Amino acid sequence: MSVNQKHYPPPRLAWAMWGLGAALYLIGFYQRVAPAVMTGELMKDFAISAAGLGNLSAFYFYSYVAMQTPTGILADRLGPRRLLGTGALVAGIGGLVFGLAPTMAWASLGRLLIGGSVAVAFVGMLKLASHWFAPRQFALATGLALFCGIIGAVFAGVPLRLLVNAVGWRPVMTISALVTLVVAAAIWWFVRDDPTEKGYQSYNPIMNEEVRRYSILAGIKKIFRYRNTWLLCLIPGGVVGCILTFSGLWGVPFLTTHYGLPPARAAALNSAMLVAWAVGGPVFGGLSDRIGLRKPLYVICNIALVGAWATIIFVPSLPLPLLTGLLLFAGLASGGMIIGFAFIKESVPPDLGGTASGILNMGVMTGPMIMQPAVGLILDLQWHGKMLNGIKIYSFDAYRLGFSLMLAWAVLSAVLILFTKETYCQQKM
Repeated sequence: MSVNQKHYPPPRLAWAMWGLGAALYLIGFYQRVAPAVMTGELMKDFAISAAGLGNLSAFYFYSYVAMQTPTGILADRLGPRRLLGTGALVAGIGGLVFGLAPTMAWASLGRLLIGGSVAVAFVGMLKLASHWFAPRQFALATGLALFCGIIGAVFAGVPLRLLVNAVGWRPVMTISALVTLVVAAAIWWFVRDDPTEKGYQSYNPIMNEEVRRYSILAGIKKIFRYRNTWLLCLIPGGVVGCILTFSGLWGVPFLTTHYGLPPARAAALNSAMLVAWAVGGPVFGGLSDRIGLRKPLYVICNIALVGAWATIIFVPSLPLPLLTGLLLFAGLASGGMIIGFAFIKESVPPDLGGTASGILNMGVMTGPMIMQPAVGLILDLQWHGKMLNGIKIYSFDAYRLGFSLMLAWAVLSAVLILFTKETYCQQKM
């Protein structure tokens, strides 16, 4: 036995392993919200309406959601290194397809490839965290993962808007794809699934042989025997559906049309809301670890964001400072959803933790997958024929009706949390 195996890995090495997975998650978030600042360009280039734009953006979520259950299972069986490296490779290829797309069909294919491939990032990071970090750091690492993702979303705000203004959206998306391919090579070269592969002691010695006791179907069935699995998969769709439908697609046109903000400033406000979300993740994740409870904070955060979104949606012509404060508050409160990943991990046996995380992440992304095109459909149905520079303009009432769909799910989420079973931050054995 190596001398190093008497010790856990040094923090610098552990964070470096986790950080390359986080780089892919950052790229995934960047690609997820990039259409929000290119709505006009995409609608013009591909001659599509709001419903068409919603569907183009949602192609990312269709494959992302479909990949979550197999990703969790593969993370348990094959390990995160192979998943993250392959995912980054396919994401780079998808980015090239999207950036060079001559038609809507090719653009949709590019979005589909990107979504399905970056779907491995979050679960891969969680799997790395469970092996490279002490259990008490898991919720914090999960929150920091969200923070890294939001950094990607910030790059897809004002910086992306300025670059699109300068050189066009296609060159920017093509260069982004090339960066992703570099990340793929770095992951394959450096990342290892477990500290033992570097000569250190593992925080999670449960290895793949134990997972193979279950067939894939049996593992899924086992996870869904626990009530928390069902509830925790439904809850985050309402939270993330709100913030990513707004900041990820419809927030910029809403703010420019009804609050008179320039596109760059509207993009900056959307980015600020995402930053608040990023801050809320590690804050509420770490606080949940500290107090030894999952449920109370989750309840408080969801009730708070319901109140903020209801005010934004139903009160027209809010003073800009108040609107800004409400958006930031909604973003901060949305960070509470990160508690769900530690919550569900503790609610099932540890050897199925990756599968459970994948299933939960499927629930997370179901929200924007459904809400983005649904809001676009409502906007088109409520359109009264007004156009500006070849782009459709929608009334406040149209946005209010569309955004009400998001709010309804958020209310349901707040109610469902009340029926979850507290784990007291203890792993179920």
